Amino acid sequence: MANINWSKFRISFNSPAVLGFTALCACSYILGILTGGASNRLLFSVYRSPLLSPFTWLRFVTHVFGHSSWDHLIGNLMLLLILGPMLEEKYGSKALLVVMLTAALVTGVLHFVLFPGTRLMGASGVVFAFILLSSFTGDNNGAIPLTFILVAVLYAGQQLHQAFTGAGSISYLAHLAGGLVGAFFGFIAGGISLR
Repeated sequence: MANINWSKFRISFNSPAVLGFTALCACSYILGILTGGASNRLLFSVYRSPLLSPFTWLRFVTHVFGHSSWDHLIGNLMLLLILGPMLEEKYGSKALLVVMLTAALVTGVLHFVLFPGTRLMGASGVVFAFILLSSFTGDNNGAIPLTFILVAVLYAGQQLHQAFTGAGSISYLAHLAGGLVGAFFGFIAGGISLR
């Protein structure tokens, strides 16, 4: 049996923006359990509420940290942890924070305006921004990557199909809006020419 030199192994904090986002999601989920869901209603979901309330404005962004169930949380965190480090390495922590903040704000405001009777929570918009942004990670020399076109067509088609066939309480608008945010930043960051 071979001896393993355990001193060679160490853990690196390789993706601070994604790991910080993940920690905030986990903490808000635990807080939601401890408060019987009150923290989710107050801080971690967006819904129609008075614009004069500062919590309304805060929730436009913080809804991405709230999750309705363990499966919802784990599903989003797994994709964030798979895609996020690669994106953070390519674009940097600050740029990825801008993508996450923009996806949160866009999905929050759209939901607030278009769906007054329901609450939105979860990081799905950020996840879908990461999915489309990840198709730009290669060196594309100013061309639109075929992988982006395929991902966009398959992803948009799937989301629209599921939205029109009525698959539960999932916000496909948040998915689509998040994907558009990721595509927008991919075009900008990659210097893609649309000609």
